[in-house]
Amino acid sequence: MHNADLSLAPARRAPAARRSGREHARLAIGALAAGAMLLTAGCGGRAGKVKDTAYIARDVDSLYLAAKAKLDKGDATAAAALFDEVERQHPYSPWARRAQLMSAFSYYVSRDYSKSIQSAQRFLSIHPGNKDAGYAYYLIALCYYEQISDVSRDQKTTQQAMQALNDVVRRYPDTRYATDARLKLDLVADHLAGKEMDIGRFYERSGRWLAAQTRFRNVIESYQKTSHTPEALYRLVETNLALGLPEEAQKNAAVLGANYPGSEWYTKAFKLMGIHAPGTRAS
Repeated sequence: MHNADLSLAPARRAPAARRSGREHARLAIGALAAGAMLLTAGCGGRAGKVKDTAYIARDVDSLYLAAKAKLDKGDATAAAALFDEVERQHPYSPWARRAQLMSAFSYYVSRDYSKSIQSAQRFLSIHPGNKDAGYAYYLIALCYYEQISDVSRDQKTTQQAMQALNDVVRRYPDTRYATDARLKLDLVADHLAGKEMDIGRFYERSGRWLAAQTRFRNVIESYQKTSHTPEALYRLVETNLALGLPEEAQKNAAVLGANYPGSEWYTKAFKLMGIHAPGTRAS
């Protein structure tokens, strides 16, 4: 048997995509921050010197400006704590709504994804129809997306990322959030297909042909637009030949030849069929 371990596309592309996600997030939250600064323009002068600690009772504009200053300086963790204080100390002020979303963004920047998701979900539970709800859903999706792990590990977070990204597309189809979510969904699907291939190859190496075929067929049926489909078809050729089913192997090889005639996987399938099933053709 020929076992090739391909590098997964998301492993190469995800870092750039994640940087793009952070840029989208910063641009969106920048609009919120700019709006908040308009509110502070008339009262910032009386705030005085702002102390670093988030646990001293202060007027709302001082707290918000202190949080924004921390965020601008790159101290996202401290900014998140201060934004939380805005909501805690002044829950009924117009600032509380903005602070919730700014808190979620600050936690996201500091890579505290669990708290970012909690803050965004709290915002949505209190303000479900707010004009910034789309951003909250998008931020939740980004948090799951950033936590996608290597295919050798459990992919529960990857599934959550797919669900959250689909939620953004379904709820806000004509927004820039949905546009970015669609791009990320392609990467997530490729990653999940890679996981299926990883398990399938393991079963194949162990001689568990039927179990391997289940994984390879799942790639073809559920993730057919991903980069892993040609290899999945080739692996079906391999496993069917191992099971003594040359006719089934020929069918898979024919599909491979019709859809990916110039691929390395078709070349391998053609050679394999010639060696183990000379009475049949790969296409």
